[in-house]
Amino acid sequence: MNMSGGGHALADVTLDITVECADERGIRHEIDTVLGYRSSDPFAVAMTFITADGDLVWTFGRDLLMRGTESPVGEGDVHVSPAISLSGRAMVSIELSSPDGHLVLLASSSDINDFLARSVAVVAPGTESDYFDVDMLINQVLTA
Repeated sequence: MNMSGGGHALADVTLDITVECADERGIRHEIDTVLGYRSSDPFAVAMTFITADGDLVWTFGRDLLMRGTESPVGEGDVHVSPAISLSGRAMVSIELSSPDGHLVLLASSSDINDFLARSVAVVAPGTESDYFDVDMLINQVLTA
């Protein structure tokens, strides 16, 4: 998991969605969100939350999101699982944890599946390493 700004810059695939969450009082909130996928970072997806205080980006594995649409997956900061909304709609639950707090989001399954299908059209599962520039990563690590 990586939290930073600018997660949808130069993305090959983006999708604007609205996710739902409830606060500690049970009041439901909607958050405008942009899902992003880049072939230059083929193992990851970025969820950019659009807020009045600026964009907040969570980056996590595309495979985690893919597997989480079918069954509960995840260890650590991000957990993903299929869910059903109160109105009976198919949803995907995305649970994010950090030292600053814990948030459970619900996204439409059709939105998530549309985004994933578009990302698969760019980089097929199992071919991610063909797009990953190891030399660039080593250079970034050594110059940081």
